[in-house]
Amino acid sequence: MENEDKIRPLQYQISFGKLLKEYERLSKGNDKILAERAKQILDAQKPYPILREGFADFELLEEHKEVISLMLQDSFSPILGENEIKVASIPYFDFFFNPSKRFQNIVKEAGPNFKPKIRNQEKGIDYIMGCTVILKFHYGVELDFSRPYFYDIPDSNGVMRHYRIMYNADFMEILPTERSKELSQEDIDELMESPDNLSLWKEKIPPDSFVAKGFIISNMFDVTSEHSISEIKSNLIASDKRSSESFMSNLQETFRSFFRLPGIKVGFVVYNSKKDQFEPVYGKDMGSFILNGQDSKSCHEALCQYSYKKLIKENSYFAIPDVAKYDEKSHGSDPYHVLEDQNIKSAILAPIAFEGELLGVLEVVSGRKNELNGVNARKLNDVMPYIVSAVVRSKVEEENLIDAIIQNECTSVHSSVYWRFQEEAKFFIKDQLESRSPSFKEIVFKDVYPLYGQIDIKDSSKARNKAIQRDLMIQLSQINVVLELALGKNRLPIYEELVYRVNNHLESIKEMLYTNSEQAIFDFVKEEIDPVFAHLKDSDTEIAKHIQTYEAKIDMGTGSYYDHRKNYDESVTMINKKLVSVLDKKQENAQAMFPHYFERYKTDGVEHNMYIGASISENGGFNSLYLNNLRLWQLQVMCEMENVHYKLKPELPIPLNATSLILVYSSSLSIRFRMDEKKFDVDGTYNARYEVIKKRIDKAYIKGTEERLTQTGKIAIVYSQKKDELEYLRYIKFLKSKNYFTDKIEIVELEGLQGVSGLKAIRAEILYKKDQESQESYTYEDLMATLKE
Repeated sequence: MENEDKIRPLQYQISFGKLLKEYERLSKGNDKILAERAKQILDAQKPYPILREGFADFELLEEHKEVISLMLQDSFSPILGENEIKVASIPYFDFFFNPSKRFQNIVKEAGPNFKPKIRNQEKGIDYIMGCTVILKFHYGVELDFSRPYFYDIPDSNGVMRHYRIMYNADFMEILPTERSKELSQEDIDELMESPDNLSLWKEKIPPDSFVAKGFIISNMFDVTSEHSISEIKSNLIASDKRSSESFMSNLQETFRSFFRLPGIKVGFVVYNSKKDQFEPVYGKDMGSFILNGQDSKSCHEALCQYSYKKLIKENSYFAIPDVAKYDEKSHGSDPYHVLEDQNIKSAILAPIAFEGELLGVLEVVSGRKNELNGVNARKLNDVMPYIVSAVVRSKVEEENLIDAIIQNECTSVHSSVYWRFQEEAKFFIKDQLESRSPSFKEIVFKDVYPLYGQIDIKDSSKARNKAIQRDLMIQLSQINVVLELALGKNRLPIYEELVYRVNNHLESIKEMLYTNSEQAIFDFVKEEIDPVFAHLKDSDTEIAKHIQTYEAKIDMGTGSYYDHRKNYDESVTMINKKLVSVLDKKQENAQAMFPHYFERYKTDGVEHNMYIGASISENGGFNSLYLNNLRLWQLQVMCEMENVHYKLKPELPIPLNATSLILVYSSSLSIRFRMDEKKFDVDGTYNARYEVIKKRIDKAYIKGTEERLTQTGKIAIVYSQKKDELEYLRYIKFLKSKNYFTDKIEIVELEGLQGVSGLKAIRAEILYKKDQESQESYTYEDLMATLKE
């Protein structure tokens, strides 16, 4: 099969016929010198008619090299050959002949195996490009298909140089062959409508249906600086490029081309005006030579007085042509010393400033003395506007990201309801534009169904108090040791009285920690003990060592012992972090099933609220099936969170237990976004009953007993309607088949809560799994089958 790349609408023949016709005209002219010159060229060519007729055998170029050189001498002036970059060639081919001396030297410097190749010659469009030439020059269709072409050629130092190619086609002609077709206006219109339909172009303008006869002159211009500026602009402004792995390496290469220096490097540093310090740019491989790995540095430490004035105060370039010399003169101060330590011999520090405000500093450094200096620093004037633009844009993007993080972490507007906030924000902007008093109206979602669940740390208050009690007892005992030692050396009544009071505090918390005990002991230590210890440290070296041992165990944040309490806090943090990660990950799947409002928060455990209904979904289409689905999803995820806690428990500093609870509420309600609190809450007095139940059920007791509803190893599902009981028993049966529950299922009545009565609960014993393989999830088909029963 013929190679597709070799199939073209044009056959190319090199011919000097059109050029020779021009010399024939000149030979008959009035200018005797030109006429004589033209006759000389025509006589030299006459023995070789093939040069006029045309040929496709490129080897003939070498055979007739001297004659061709003579014919082209006027177009390739020997006087300008050392300066002009030009070759003869045929269009859109990496093929050339009769190169100027300057072009030969450029290719020679690139290396013995280097072959110039047109950079942006796209494969697959050669055929259509040839057709557009035919349409313009044979059929007379006005088309602008011109585009810049470039050669990328490295110089002797390995710096990439860029040359733009300008074609002179005065000596080319397009001639039809017997395979060419007549094209109607309809044919041409059809081609214009289908610029990528290769088969259509081949049908209308068949392969080899025209001959391109002659040659072109390719004039080239060194556009390295302009190209580098364009690349810098493109790299810096495009955010997708700035975040890519190769961004900095590409930027380094571009700056090397721009300065024409192969060994330079580029760095960036951010200026924090509030703290008057330099900070790193957080990006892939974005380093700073001023900081040299430090997280921040005061500008007065990073710069000498003169460089501080130039960069910070005047926002002007600061060039250091000889770092070692400046380092010696400044007696090892920065920035010279830190650059010298990195083997940097010359540098340019360029301020990145916008509207008089310094944003950062561009660092260009070299390992060679005087390579960077005050003269070539001026080149940066051409690129600094783009660097400034990129930094300003990055700053805006960073601020937006920070705002998004703050919103997500602190004042979250959940993605499921974000559309409603966007709608209201658009109305707000419209009111502003129309000079009306804008107000952000309250957002209410009506007829939504609530779901609530919590995994709570069992007896968390007792565990916390026990940890505090132990820490206080150890702290008081250590204080007693120091006081007894001081009393033994110097029997002052004050020491004896303090020992007595310390023992009283110890006795008061030995059995139980009362509400005010912690604060009372804290005040006692701060006001009575600390001043005495300060005196003892100054007056007795032996006692001072004991006091230092005591103080080493004092936590700076709490001002007291923080050992057992720390273990408790770390255990709670580990539990919450693990449970939240499971819940958040599972939530992504739940949102994909049907969008619903979701919020979760950490206490001594993790609680979550969900609301689902037609008003929350931007596209509507709500069905009770989605509520059932979310309830089943919640039950399964709660079991999985219990399993995660079960596996985590042996790793905890304190092996805390957890209890789980789900509240089922059958009635729909309304939720309103409270602007002052930046969160959703139930709307209306009637709906407030739901919040009351939520707050009290975890403290509920089984009716007629002293037994708490929530128990370790069981999920409690609280409800008031019989239909909810049947629904959840069905879910439990289904999940039991998936090894989430054991056979121990009980239904209990709850003691009446304040203002709430008639509640019942299902308690299902969780089946904990020891291996990962048993962690199965229900499939969508399983779910559908279960919900339809």
